[in-house]
Amino acid sequence: MADNKRDYYEVLGVDRSASDDELKKAYRKAAKKYHPDLNPGDAQAEKSFKEVNEAYEVLSDKEKRSRYDQFGHAGVDPNFGAGGGYGGGFTGDFGDFGDLGDLFGSFFGGGFGGGGRRSNPNAPKRGNDASAAVNISFEEAAKGCKKTVKVTKIDTCDECGGSGAKKGTTTKTCPVCNGSGRVTSAQRTPFGVFQTQTVCSHCNGKGKVIENPCQKCNGKGRIRHTVEEVVEIPAGIDDGQVINMRGKGDSGVNGGPSGDLRINVNVRPHPIFNRSGYDVYCEIPITFVQAALGADITVPTLDGKVKFTIHEGTQPGDEFKLKGKGIQRLNYSGKGDQYVKIVVEIPKNLSKEQKEKLKEFENLSSDTNYKTRKSFMDKIKDFFE
Repeated sequence: MADNKRDYYEVLGVDRSASDDELKKAYRKAAKKYHPDLNPGDAQAEKSFKEVNEAYEVLSDKEKRSRYDQFGHAGVDPNFGAGGGYGGGFTGDFGDFGDLGDLFGSFFGGGFGGGGRRSNPNAPKRGNDASAAVNISFEEAAKGCKKTVKVTKIDTCDECGGSGAKKGTTTKTCPVCNGSGRVTSAQRTPFGVFQTQTVCSHCNGKGKVIENPCQKCNGKGRIRHTVEEVVEIPAGIDDGQVINMRGKGDSGVNGGPSGDLRINVNVRPHPIFNRSGYDVYCEIPITFVQAALGADITVPTLDGKVKFTIHEGTQPGDEFKLKGKGIQRLNYSGKGDQYVKIVVEIPKNLSKEQKEKLKEFENLSSDTNYKTRKSFMDKIKDFFE
């Protein structure tokens, strides 16, 4: 029989000088390629899988590899000298093979008897987060408010209490897996009996079956519905920020905690105010005469109207600050400021008399009345001389 076997190094696709890490890497690749679970019903893949396992079992053992390098397949035959072979000693799972168990645990999530952890379908699981959006005004964002939002989420069925069984009935132990939620299958290999465990398809791993499902949730134990939640909008919140309501999302599974509700806040633009951080900005139009002579003007703020005196000779674009008239700092005391930019409006559609008065005013003016203009004209004069 040994004469019909392929060279173990050829099976794994490595050189005879391959290191332990190179052997392990080659084995991982080949074992995953030919594994029966990934090639159901493929006899050739199953044969190659056994061949790969046999090759790695020998070459990963320093003593067996030495005998194989010296004597070939005969050197690792169970009947070779007094040394034990690889036949007959393996009747359990890959946990007995050290590296083999670790390798298959990393490939297939520990479904090979002794390797890795398995997820428990009956373990408590946190519910998913739900989400909703709320639209508020600029003033509501600055001052804070309460809003009612509609939220679609998944809750425990109030008819069956989450069991999925019709009210007055109970679930039954799954007859296929006897309540374990997993089924075991065995396959004979050159090393002995190879066992795999999979989730029971009859009960989907729950270990219980529902003979009389709840009509309200169709046996799922959970229902999707729409509820109303009152949201506290804190003063100072900004457009695009999110409010997190802990425990208001989807209900948990198997007694797990509920998820959170995330409220996305959309702030409508204001016709006068703009915001930057906690400061508020606006523009105030004044007349040419007000700018020239100074005046008392009314300025709108988030706290109402205030009086402000602009000084004589105010220029277009001048800006003044109203301290503490901005937006409440989120979760902190104090407010930002309000900045007011002056816009000097030039009159249009002047009457004949108005034009004459302006010409008269212009004739009475001198460069001393226009410092910026005088400076500019002096620069032009110097430039062209």
